[in-house]
Amino acid sequence: MKQKWDLDVIFPGGSNSVQFNAFLEQIEQETAHFLTLLQQFEPPSAQEDAIRFVPLLNTLQMNLKRFREAESFTSCLMAEQVNDKKAVQLNGRVKSDYADFLSALTLFDEILRRIPDGVWQLLLQTDTLKSIVFPLDERRALAQLKLPPEQESLINDLAVDGYHGWGDLYNTTVGRIRIPYEENGQIVQLSAGQAFNKLHNPDREQRQRLFQQWEESWAEQADFCADALNHLAGFRLQLYKRRGWNSVHQEPLAINRMSAKTLAVMWEVIEQNKHVFVAYLQRKAKLLGLKQLAWSDVDAPLGNVNKTYTYNEGAQIITDQFRQFSPKMADFAKQAFESGWIEAEDRAGKRPGGFCTSFPLSEQTRIFMTYAGTASNVSTLAHELGHAYHQHVMNDLPALAQEYAMNVAETASTFAEMIVSDAAVKQATDAQERLVLLEDKIQRAVAFFMNIHARFIFETNFYSERKKGLVSVERLNVLMSEAQNQAFNGALSNDHPHFWAAKLHFYLTDVPFYNFPYTFGFLFSAGIYALALKEGSAFEDRYISLLRDTGSMTTEELAVKHLNVDLTQPDFWQSAVQVSVEDVRQFLAMTE
Repeated sequence: MKQKWDLDVIFPGGSNSVQFNAFLEQIEQETAHFLTLLQQFEPPSAQEDAIRFVPLLNTLQMNLKRFREAESFTSCLMAEQVNDKKAVQLNGRVKSDYADFLSALTLFDEILRRIPDGVWQLLLQTDTLKSIVFPLDERRALAQLKLPPEQESLINDLAVDGYHGWGDLYNTTVGRIRIPYEENGQIVQLSAGQAFNKLHNPDREQRQRLFQQWEESWAEQADFCADALNHLAGFRLQLYKRRGWNSVHQEPLAINRMSAKTLAVMWEVIEQNKHVFVAYLQRKAKLLGLKQLAWSDVDAPLGNVNKTYTYNEGAQIITDQFRQFSPKMADFAKQAFESGWIEAEDRAGKRPGGFCTSFPLSEQTRIFMTYAGTASNVSTLAHELGHAYHQHVMNDLPALAQEYAMNVAETASTFAEMIVSDAAVKQATDAQERLVLLEDKIQRAVAFFMNIHARFIFETNFYSERKKGLVSVERLNVLMSEAQNQAFNGALSNDHPHFWAAKLHFYLTDVPFYNFPYTFGFLFSAGIYALALKEGSAFEDRYISLLRDTGSMTTEELAVKHLNVDLTQPDFWQSAVQVSVEDVRQFLAMTE
């Protein structure tokens, strides 16, 4: 089975693609055409004017798809080879073009804002707009909270070489990382992605040595990372100040279509249950013969079971388990494996981490990861396929109705991951294997409840200090260590002070606070999974219906409609956390 993706079927020639260059030229022409339409357009003054709105909306939505296609292509090129300078240049061109499109969108939003409330409500009732009522209403409400369109346009233009430029600097910095590692008696230089995969080595001495080298390598690049992080945050804070937004959480909450109350209740419930996960960490330390776990021990494998899976075996496991729940999901996964949609090869030069990105015009997705055969790799692959399936079931919807938020995106991916990991535990015949697989599940809960919480605490505190001026490398290390100590309830003997430098998520310019949506997705998917187990195959179409609604309502509305629960109350969150609590209790009983 293919372990390298096929990008040529979309645009042949990689970063030297003639077709992609022509596509970018088309994007630039269409953006200019869209701007002209907007400049000539008068806001509707009656319901009958809705027909004039249609060409504008059609052009907007087609341009959205074109930009997503272009952004996905350059993201894939940069990920598969971090030293592809031409790909970086193309990505810069796409960002520059997208800034022009965003500037045009500020005019579109201004048109929405100027439509009288009465006329607006009548417009939303027309057949043409019914399928995109929610995203249009959302855009209009947000437009009323922003600066005048000429100022927002200027911000978008300046962001290309300012704001986004700092994100590009970070990507260049990651490409410089080389970490020495002894393999078969020889010293090899690992990229950041390869080194990260080996941080979970079962040999504690090797694991600790590599972690030390990992910390030292990021410390060497810390000045560059700190510059990027400070200036990204500074840009955002200035923008929020000009818009009159007081909370740094306002934008990420709006992007994720959830309320501050929902976020607060989620973290409160997690905090109330952390003692259970501290007990797990303490038991794991005892099983490893340690007084207390170090940071590099948290994800360490337990026991002698260090089972690996070939790529084909991993693919088969995922497809088989998906089929138990949803034949449609399994058929989609099989298509992705067989059609060259996945870049899984373990080789140097790739960026760390994994992602899924969609090509809406081609109606295809691409998944990126580095597959080394671990159970965790199989879970990651299932996770990314969950993202891909989410997009697949939405391909026929209008572009504006496909714009779902990260928290519900992480729901689909974590749900897919849960199907595979839970089945693996239940089907294990060997007690030691069952324990290892159960512990792998618990590790993910610890990541979402503690590691992700540390990132949220760090980022919140960092922004608070950044308002007063630049934050030094030394202070960033302290903030990170304090956040980790708080989030893990002091359960670890040391921390990872340069985590802020090593984690790409802090440097993404599309989404601030790229952390709490993961925890939301994990818990929301737990609720969905409980329903799926109860309803069996009957839940397949209901699940598809839920996914298709993710671009057309708030998370609270989604939960009421499809799960009949209130996310602003602790009951749902406690029931979702309880799934992982029961896993820990089973683990403690098995290791008594």
